[in-house]
Amino acid sequence: MTETLPDRLSVDPKSPFHDADLLARGIGIRFNGQERTTVEEYCVSEGWIRVAAGKSLDRRGRPITIKIKGEVVPYFLNADAPAGD
Repeated sequence: MTETLPDRLSVDPKSPFHDADLLARGIGIRFNGQERTTVEEYCVSEGWIRVAAGKSLDRRGRPITIKIKGEVVPYFLNADAPAGD
């Protein structure tokens, strides 16, 4: 596993940008200089994050999300963790 994070990552298992092994290591997101803990998906190159809009759900039971634009900086929460098993 590499030490660089992908340009785009999602916590939704049905998304093509989902990576369970990478998410298990712990990913943090700094958005416009502030820590964000409720990020559902991010894209560094396009400069946006997707977060849940309250507690409302769509008809399939997934949270309704909104896209917010700004500076996105992903990082590993535990930099000392081993890269692989």
